[in-house]
Amino acid sequence: MGSVRRVLVMVLVASLIGLSAACGGSGSGSQGVATERARPAELAFEHPGVLVSKAQLDRVRAHVAAREQPWLTAFQQMRDSKYGAGDYTAKPYAVVACPPGTRPGQGCVEEREDAIAAYTQALLWNITGDRAHAKKAVQIMDAWARVITRHTESNAGLQTAWAASSWARAAEAVRYTYDGWTDGELLRFERMLRNAYLPQVRHGAADFNGNWDLLMADATISMAVFLDDHESFEKAVTHFRTRVPAYFYLESDGPLPVSPAGSDINTPAKLQKYWFGQKTFADGLSQETCRNFKHASYSLAATAHIAETAWHQGVDLYGEVKERLRAALEFHSKYQRGAKAPDWLCGGKVRRDMGPDTEVGLNHLRERLKLALPETERFTHERRPEGTDDLFVAWETLTHAENA
Repeated sequence: MGSVRRVLVMVLVASLIGLSAACGGSGSGSQGVATERARPAELAFEHPGVLVSKAQLDRVRAHVAAREQPWLTAFQQMRDSKYGAGDYTAKPYAVVACPPGTRPGQGCVEEREDAIAAYTQALLWNITGDRAHAKKAVQIMDAWARVITRHTESNAGLQTAWAASSWARAAEAVRYTYDGWTDGELLRFERMLRNAYLPQVRHGAADFNGNWDLLMADATISMAVFLDDHESFEKAVTHFRTRVPAYFYLESDGPLPVSPAGSDINTPAKLQKYWFGQKTFADGLSQETCRNFKHASYSLAATAHIAETAWHQGVDLYGEVKERLRAALEFHSKYQRGAKAPDWLCGGKVRRDMGPDTEVGLNHLRERLKLALPETERFTHERRPEGTDDLFVAWETLTHAENA
């Protein structure tokens, strides 16, 4: 009887979450249910508005010019990285093949690094005003736009999401601040995103680990804003609203986590396996905590990225998940900083390998909402300047530290 009651509770909670999402989601949700739009289709997007707004870029430029910390050191870290080199050369591939495990791929590292380099050069242009950086960013983007056709192998979805997130940020930070990107180059890059990236990530991956789904939504909303694609924006918002509650646990969810919408992970046994054997759930625990903190950290970053981009477009996704996000940031920061894991948590053993993934979420919750996040603040300040993970996160101390 106990297990039956747990299943009923889980199904009820999942249904309530779905109804809650429907109240403000898009018309293209994962369950095919018609819902209200997050924003009017006729309302133009704010540009630049992919992760970083014009006002934020202006504040960063002022901080660096005034040689203020932590922005000056963060800028120098970015400028002196391999991605900021004036002679950086792109290495594009027609087909990017990324298999799982240790099998060698083709173009995977090159694509991710070139996309981060384009974003780095775009930020350098916005901060220094040196047109050579804008020209370099366009050069890198155009090199790939002329060549790439598709992504293959079983890690194609994740690889595409990583790269697309950085491509869209780079493109957004150049297109609306620089007059040297020709129409032909711009159209070629837009076609690249629409053909080689967006179809791979737009529908998510409900049965995969949650970092895939959230990273795909991050890439989708980023490309949607750059491409002025309102339907893909709505898709990403609905994806966020259904996946975040299924990835980060709160006690209000009931005795079991919410089942991922669109998946068949819908029994206590399947959920326990999906949560890497975890049987006890506490506020802030993530689906991948017992795998390692690195993957949980990817999802913290992706969740904040999606909400931040939506925030710049007038949609307050943060408000819908603020307690969940705060709990998750605090939970992982606490144990990452060395707190002993209790026996109920992953058998008393956790892998403390968080990445540079906390600045964006901390900025909103602490600076805009004035919420207390003592563990996250300590962890973030100890890590500053947070640099890049060489995957999809880059220079967020520079762009988002105390940048409300």
